[in-house]
This record gives sequence, structure tokens and C-alpha cells, in this order.
Amino acid sequence: MANRNRKVPDINSSSTADIAFLLLIFFLLTTSMDTDRGLARLLPPPPEKDQQDQTDKIKERNILQVYLNKDDQLMCGNEYISINQLRQKAKDFIENVNNDPKKPEKVQKNIPFFGPMMVTDKHVISLQNDRGTSYQAYISVQNELVAAYNELRDEISEQKWQKKYADLSEDEQKAVRMIYPQRISEAEPKKYGGK
Repeated sequence: MANRNRKVPDINSSSTADIAFLLLIFFLLTTSMDTDRGLARLLPPPPEKDQQDQTDKIKERNILQVYLNKDDQLMCGNEYISINQLRQKAKDFIENVNNDPKKPEKVQKNIPFFGPMMVTDKHVISLQNDRGTSYQAYISVQNELVAAYNELRDEISEQKWQKKYADLSEDEQKAVRMIYPQRISEAEPKKYGGK
């Protein structure tokens, strides 16, 4: 009967908090988190206080209008095209090889590593979509426009240095960007009709 009055020993739990903390750190370090991805767009710097309002009017020939409606139909300029045709249309517009008067005007610039060149640095690709446009179609159009710039930059990099644009030095990349500056303007989505 002496065994019944015997006290049960307590379990030492002083290190439980330390173990929980170590497990928390372990899971934070080994777990991958989904990172937010966005579209890389460079916004113009804010105007300086004493800078006058000098808004340059863009000539119509320097703008390529791209519309995406609620049915995910793509219109480039005045014609409906498929998403597969957009990249080539954008490249032809940006490059303007034959100095077509209906495409962006060319101006001469002195480009580092290249010397004097005729470039279309005033061109703008204006993208506007309907509020009902699907996210997938919107991203596909964005991808094709950026791919057009990437291909043009790769082509000129291959001609000059026999390397892709991504493999160039920072100064070389800057020179290529002066030849083909990425100018994509997005207008606020509109609801053109329908439900």
C-alpha cells in the first residue's frame, strides 16, 4: 500500500520552446514561397518642380495601336490578327527597315559601339484592352510584344558581338537599348459594350 502514495515525477519541459523555435526556423528555411511576378515596366521620372509642362505630341505614324476586346480578339492597326502574328507586326513596326512613311520616323543617333545609326526611338506601342478581356489573352499579348523587342535586341547583338543580348556587358546592353528602346504604353481598360 505504500506504492499508492508515491508521487509521479514531472517531465522536464524547459527545452520545448527551444525545439519549437528550431522547427519553425527549419520549415521557414526549407519551404519555398510563391513569389509575385509582374510585368516589367519603366515609368518616367516625376517632373521637376521648375520644369515647364512640355508634352511632346506624338505623331500618328509613330504609334502602333493594339486593341484586345472582350472576346480576346486582337486588332493591330486597322486589321484583326492572331496572337501568332503580333510579334512580327511589332518587329516590323519597331525596326522600319525601309523607312516606310507609315511607320515610325527614323532619326540619326550616335550610339556607343555602333557609331551613327538611324533609329526609331520615338515609336510607341499603345496597348488597350477591354475590361472583359481574359487574363491569359492579356498576358499573351504582353509576352509577344516583349518578345519582339527581345528578338530585335538579340539579332543586333548577334550581328555585332556574336552573343545574345543577355550575355552582353551592361554598357553593351545599354547601347542596344538605345537602338531598340522598349516603349509599350498601356491605356486604362475600357468597357466597349456588351454585358
